Amino acid sequence: MKPLPLPVRLAAGLAVTAVEQARRLPAQLAGLPVTVVSEALQLSMRVQQRVTELAIKGDDALSVLRPTEPEPEWATFDEDVEPGEAPDDESDPWADEEQALASESPSALPDYDGLTLPQLRAKLRSLSVEDLEQLLDHERTHAARPEFTGMLTRRIANLRSES
Repeated sequence: MKPLPLPVRLAAGLAVTAVEQARRLPAQLAGLPVTVVSEALQLSMRVQQRVTELAIKGDDALSVLRPTEPEPEWATFDEDVEPGEAPDDESDPWADEEQALASESPSALPDYDGLTLPQLRAKLRSLSVEDLEQLLDHERTHAARPEFTGMLTRRIANLRSES
């Protein structure tokens, strides 16, 4: 028996493949949206990479024609500053912050912000109601720690009830 011509065999193979794919289609429909989105994202990434590659090649080619811009005199970089030397026209931000925090400390207890709860508890008996109120206001506007505000509020209430 003589084999059938190649185009007929190809057409039959395509028909069988189409029938097989049609039978698998219901199972593939659930994952189809994910597959389509995934392939679209991959294509988008490939296009972005290609555009970036072309832009880099273009920059390299055009850099020969355009001179590089000199570094401005006013620009300073970390590697330009000697160790231990502060840049011109700027103060140390950490020192500014420490100074601001120190100026905001309550006068009743200047070291208040550095105290732990037990340390504060030990100092409460020596403070007046006015001092305690100042500390409570400071705590509410700064750290607002519930255990500190609660202890200060209770101490103020106890002193007022004793008077």
